[in-house]
Amino acid sequence: MREIHASAITDAVKKLCIEANYELEPDMLRAFDRALQTERSPAGRQVLQILKDNAEMARTKRIPYCQDTGVAICFVELGQDVHVTGGGLYDAINEGVRQGYTEGYLRASMVRSPSACSGAM
Repeated sequence: MREIHASAITDAVKKLCIEANYELEPDMLRAFDRALQTERSPAGRQVLQILKDNAEMARTKRIPYCQDTGVAICFVELGQDVHVTGGGLYDAINEGVRQGYTEGYLRASMVRSPSACSGAM
């Protein structure tokens, strides 16, 4: 049986929350470049260049690309022979998101859990 400490999960989730808001994937940056080459509208080119410049600024200055982060959704694959020690998996993930949002200066966009809203419709 393999063991993983809950704090390692928390740290990984925190890092991922922050990095997702500091660095766009290379394919997104390439898409901006392709769009800049084909966009005919001056306003459209200006917006694309601003998006590209913002991505570079976020990466180099370590500030969020966009503070409005929506909702964090974590997908986990945990083998049957893996045991989380030092706390629960769910709590470790939630703590990682909390720390990532706090330390990454991200704005929490939700007031309450979506599951609490299911009866509101």
